[in-house]
Amino acid sequence: MLDLDWKNLPFGYVKTDYNVRSYFRDGKWGELEVSSSEQISIHIAATAIHYGQEAFEGMKAFRGKDGKIRIFRWEENAKRFVNSAKGIMMEPVPHDLFLKAITTVIKLNERFVPPYGTGASLYLRPLLIGTGARVGVRPADEYLFMVFVTPVGPYFKEGFKPVALRISRDHDRAAPLGTGQFKVGGNYAASLSASVEASQAGYSSVLFLDAKEKKYIDEAGPANFFGIKGNKYITPKSDSILASITNKSLMDIARDMGMEVERRPVPVEELAEFDEVGACGTAAVISPICKIEDHKVGKVYTYCHDGEAGPVSTKLYKRLQAIQYGDEPDIFGWNYIVE
Repeated sequence: MLDLDWKNLPFGYVKTDYNVRSYFRDGKWGELEVSSSEQISIHIAATAIHYGQEAFEGMKAFRGKDGKIRIFRWEENAKRFVNSAKGIMMEPVPHDLFLKAITTVIKLNERFVPPYGTGASLYLRPLLIGTGARVGVRPADEYLFMVFVTPVGPYFKEGFKPVALRISRDHDRAAPLGTGQFKVGGNYAASLSASVEASQAGYSSVLFLDAKEKKYIDEAGPANFFGIKGNKYITPKSDSILASITNKSLMDIARDMGMEVERRPVPVEELAEFDEVGACGTAAVISPICKIEDHKVGKVYTYCHDGEAGPVSTKLYKRLQAIQYGDEPDIFGWNYIVE
């Protein structure tokens, strides 16, 4: 047995036994390789290092009460991975190779899949980087696709407890016609200064506004934003927001619960009208938000429920987790069981 404190795992890296890799060379993808090394060898002129040709995914596998391991909505991750690759001119990873890689790496590291009931999961990180050497600015001709895994706890140390966010008016995460809709490293690098400033001011994360007009809500740090207003689930629509698979799933669950779903531009002033707000994504699932400070204009929006998440956010969270762990019928056909 592994000597891990499963119930108190951070969202961080834990060394596991194996990772898997495949190289794109001479116009084709090679066979899947298994490695126990945590290192990769890369050319000093690789496009990933110099020109940001890098994309990744975040996904989870869950061990159910029945002992089965479920991967949540892998097809959506595979499609988004292809979209990101095409967005920055990389060779897309075929869906069959993607599925073979994630199932293989889970089986090889099955002892690291957290036990049912611990609240932890196995996090998968598919990664695609340009390894071909280029000095001029142009796409590589060689790529490395790899997947590593690590057991994780909640993204925010508070877990499913309300957190406080601060609106950033001094930093932009992505340009309106830039790479915001792709899951590429450059977007996260661009968000770091705002995130660090918010953390130093005592906030868990940052809420970005649209880069063009600073009028509309964009992303909530590394996650999507949503608000509850009466019987409506409202989430921002923008070409610079990454399409969250968790958010997409929550919208489907909200509809199934009889709620009206609106995906549209959300003016920052509308924060005053929401009953509940939250951030959602693979890493955080749902992080309820108790307070949002717009410090540049001197406004504070509060969403207090005696220190607990609101009733709608709680219901959405529990329903999604129940599906992911196999505690509730998978009526949407989202789970893939690893055989």
